[in-house]
Amino acid sequence: MPESWRPAWAEVDLSAIRHNAEALRRVAAPAELCAVVKADGYGHGATEVARAALAGGATWLAVALVEEGVALRAAGIDASVLLLSEPPAESFAEVVRHRLTPTLYTRKGVEAFAGAVGTGRADVHVKVDTGMHRVGATLDDSIAVARAVADAPALGLDGFWTHLAVADEPSDPYTAEQLERFETARRRLADAGLAPRLVHAANSAGAIAHPAARYDLVRCGIAVYGYAPADGVGTDLGLRPALSLKSRVSHVKTLAAGERVSYGLRWTAANDTVLATVPLGYADGVTRRLSAVGGEVLIGGRRCPLAGTITMDQVTVDCGSDATVAAGDEVVFLGRQGDDVITADDWARRLDTISYEVLCGIGPRVPRVHV
Repeated sequence: MPESWRPAWAEVDLSAIRHNAEALRRVAAPAELCAVVKADGYGHGATEVARAALAGGATWLAVALVEEGVALRAAGIDASVLLLSEPPAESFAEVVRHRLTPTLYTRKGVEAFAGAVGTGRADVHVKVDTGMHRVGATLDDSIAVARAVADAPALGLDGFWTHLAVADEPSDPYTAEQLERFETARRRLADAGLAPRLVHAANSAGAIAHPAARYDLVRCGIAVYGYAPADGVGTDLGLRPALSLKSRVSHVKTLAAGERVSYGLRWTAANDTVLATVPLGYADGVTRRLSAVGGEVLIGGRRCPLAGTITMDQVTVDCGSDATVAAGDEVVFLGRQGDDVITADDWARRLDTISYEVLCGIGPRVPRVHV
């Protein structure tokens, strides 16, 4: 645990990150692995995760924001960094200065970026929208954008890519339709005499469940952090969740049957019980709804249910009438204790969300401890 006045921390196992990167690199080979470290490495710590993923065989990193790429460079990370969306034109000077690789999908963006590069030289990747309909050029426009890149003396067409909308649903034929559209775009590129060095389409689910989507590079996010992108997709790879969310009991009291607890007094002790207070709350990512849908923690190797409404800074836990719990005892919200484990997938099933949101939701005031 880090030195802190408040006993709460997220422990990140960097050996698990390395292990996961190695597993993904093997399954996607000969494609290269791009580790997606946006959103502070899905809440794990971007620079530490980046180094571990690179040690595990990743050759690229990907981020959403220019600021995220700049932070990697400031930490001394020299690997190729892909920006997953076209950056604002006013940020292009920073993109050039820090040797980030932008994704472009408008001719205006190509012109502005070429101007920012000036007499130098910079590589770009062009994105085609094959059906996700979020960002990317249309099929026809993607060829024109790629041609504009190739014609700009300052620019090199290093990559051409797309993103899959339902790769985590392997039975959905839409992924095959997207790949067919992507192949059409690639043929048109070739007909135009354009040959990008890297072609890529696969996210974690695409890399694992759709071999045809692997191409030259796979962009893996959630799987790097140890979670399968969907039930049955990658569960056989031996991925290891890297993050544990922990705290310590701050206060213990005995409640009589019938006593009610926390805001709204919505929870009532069915029997005499030991109640533990733990200093983590919804401001830290322990979402308020978790107490209403059967959320649990591990104390002393036992699963104990949350009792009463989760508050901003604290939760209360029903430890049972026979509990021997004391202030200072470790509490595991996510992770392993003894023979039991609680995962982000467990939370996601209860909360009707996905593990990505659970992990990214762990707040910045929770210290990250990298081991």
